[in-house]
Amino acid sequence: MSEASSSSSVLSTRPSEENGVRVIPKKESKAAADCLAEAFQNDEVAQYFVKTRDTENWSEDERWTLHVRIMRSIVLAHCIKGLALTVGPNHDCVALWMPPGKNMDDRMTMFRSGMWTLNLKLSRDGRRRFHTEFLPLLHHTKSEVLRDLDNDSWYLVYIGTKPGAQGRGYARRLIEYVTEQADAKGHTCYLESSNDINPAIYRKFGFETVKKIQLTDGPSPVNLDIMVRQPISKSTSHEITHVEHHGQTAETA
Repeated sequence: MSEASSSSSVLSTRPSEENGVRVIPKKESKAAADCLAEAFQNDEVAQYFVKTRDTENWSEDERWTLHVRIMRSIVLAHCIKGLALTVGPNHDCVALWMPPGKNMDDRMTMFRSGMWTLNLKLSRDGRRRFHTEFLPLLHHTKSEVLRDLDNDSWYLVYIGTKPGAQGRGYARRLIEYVTEQADAKGHTCYLESSNDINPAIYRKFGFETVKKIQLTDGPSPVNLDIMVRQPISKSTSHEITHVEHHGQTAETA
């Protein structure tokens, strides 16, 4: 996952009257994070740093508070350094993309987003899982899979829809908002999926599973599908969109 800058130089952030997609400003980051917190409240990866051996005695409220704090820091970091998108009247679906050549590892972004405070909030096991297993595994896998394209690709970090807003095609809009422009620029797209039903859905957008990895520090392994989408020509993209309009859309990643 080093200069803080706007993503507008990479991807147009103009409002889209056609599909309702808009860029999330920093002042709306908490509302957007609350959408993701709700969408990922039962996700094994999102809970991997919250439900640990040394938080077994925590109350559900304490775990939920930490879960929300993590999401709020991540969303704000993407508002500052990446591209945070939403659609729907009440931040009903949110996607966090990291544009080509960008990351949120620099000190200024970590400070402004509050990411640095998570070390103070995570339990000892949570910190260990995050820093010694999760981050190294994801960074190494992305570098190994993309190779020379690692710094020249779009990274879909999170996408989630509120349970009450599913089935409206919101996730499709947030994915295609970027993939259409990635195709125009010849950029690859990359994601990790921790939901078993999503790889089949992502394939409708041109993603393919290229590797499977596991987080193994918990009571049972947590599986992630590594998926890559190569730039697609206009004719091929039309065929994929036609299929997707008659199918489901990804609600979480």
